[in-house]
Amino acid sequence: MELSSGLLGLFVSAFSSATILPGNSEIVFAAVAAEWPASIPAALTVATVGNTLGGLTTYLLGRFLPRKDFSPRLRWVERWGAATLLLSWVPVIGDGLCAAAGWLRVNVLAALVCMAIGKGARYAAIAALF
Repeated sequence: MELSSGLLGLFVSAFSSATILPGNSEIVFAAVAAEWPASIPAALTVATVGNTLGGLTTYLLGRFLPRKDFSPRLRWVERWGAATLLLSWVPVIGDGLCAAAGWLRVNVLAALVCMAIGKGARYAAIAALF
């Protein structure tokens, strides 16, 4: 497999992992890093961008959810705003945080920045193992 194919697969995996679809991007990231150690900076960028765009997609879908009664579970997201998206990488709850931020109309630029920082830090931690 070529590096470009590996990075494309990583992007698709990272994007889908940030939605309700399964993607296992950490495993794909580790495989790309192991196969092409010199490409770790490129893989880190591709994974972070793909995962952030997937999270932003979930955020935007959250904006389209009907506005109903406010769930007490959302108070934490309302209180801390975009900063909660530093945890958007966490399995299971990360997707919900992105959707909740969209539903609550958290500033999209702040949401994007916090998502990218959190998601990038996760991949950087994995990269540090190599």
